[in-house]
Amino acid sequence: METDSNPMTAPAATDRSSVLAQAVDAPLSRAAIFLIATINPGSENCATVRSFCGDFAALVRAVEFRDLEAGLSSVMGFGCDAWDRLFGLPRPAELHPFREIRAGARHAISTPGDLLFHIRAKRMDLCFEMATQIMARIGNAVSPMDEVQGFRYFDDRDLLGFVDGTENPRGKAVVEAVLIGDEDADFTGGSYVIVQKYLHDLDAWNALSTEAQERIIGRAKLSDIELDDSVKPTSAHNALTTIVENGKEIKILRDNMPFGRPTHGEFGTYFIGYSRSPRTIEQMLENMFIGQPPGNYDRLLDFSRAVTGNLFFVPSATFLENIANDPTNQDRSNEDQAVGAESAAPAPAVAEASPSISSSSISSVRDGSLGIGSLKGDLRHE
Repeated sequence: METDSNPMTAPAATDRSSVLAQAVDAPLSRAAIFLIATINPGSENCATVRSFCGDFAALVRAVEFRDLEAGLSSVMGFGCDAWDRLFGLPRPAELHPFREIRAGARHAISTPGDLLFHIRAKRMDLCFEMATQIMARIGNAVSPMDEVQGFRYFDDRDLLGFVDGTENPRGKAVVEAVLIGDEDADFTGGSYVIVQKYLHDLDAWNALSTEAQERIIGRAKLSDIELDDSVKPTSAHNALTTIVENGKEIKILRDNMPFGRPTHGEFGTYFIGYSRSPRTIEQMLENMFIGQPPGNYDRLLDFSRAVTGNLFFVPSATFLENIANDPTNQDRSNEDQAVGAESAAPAPAVAEASPSISSSSISSVRDGSLGIGSLKGDLRHE
């Protein structure tokens, strides 16, 4: 982790009853842009990004006002190294580097990323304008790592031909699934988000029969009805990505999008999952890549490969706005930095073929939602 000469402290915690979350549960949209960037070396670049945090909500409102019916929203997230450079202590309890997984030919890769911007709207031009304005403000302070423009595909299917994400939580269940509560009181209203960019071998996938595809996904292709357990393999995608803890299914909120460049032979799905704890999605990925039990892996990975992987923390909108008004913008001592580094839970560089989360407390069961793909429709989570 890079250390800057003039790091700053996080704003003091506010009354939890007044905390406003970022728009992680915004209505599903027809268009999206996913931006990932790293912060350039130097305290001046950290200062630029930190200053922008306080102005972020106002910038979203300004662009949104150009077409209020287009439903523009934007979420800003931070990787663990960026958090230490920008805000110091305290750090969100479960923020750590993305946990890379290797199992045979399957690889959940970890890639660089300090900042995530998840921009959504009914129109791509609003997303484009928002991304343009963000880069106009911080472009000299960051280095772009990835930019993906996502879209809804025909009747809300992914490029593999399946409807996906039908088991998203709705209404009050969204808050329980994605927003931090008393378990990390300094960061109430925040959320963790994991993103991965998957590329599909469509030629090989389309060479399969519909029945073979359905057994891999765990749902009927036309109707989107889940296959009966008598015919659905335990390696089906929706079986491995259903997580149960203490007898209760743990939900996440997905807003995945198809993307592609046909002239480059690039056809993919951008997975983005919000969760109250990153452990839920990490368990899904271990089940997919390693298998549950080990070796019983997700056969979808024979046709899809992850080319990026990041974990970010999405603080509350209140946290971001308080940065601009924080009276404690002062240097943090080297001793504090050392304490912060020691207190952070280390992440293994690579997870091998043995799940790190006990299968006795979390296990896969039937009736799960898909872990990658697009979400259905243009509906609110209610």
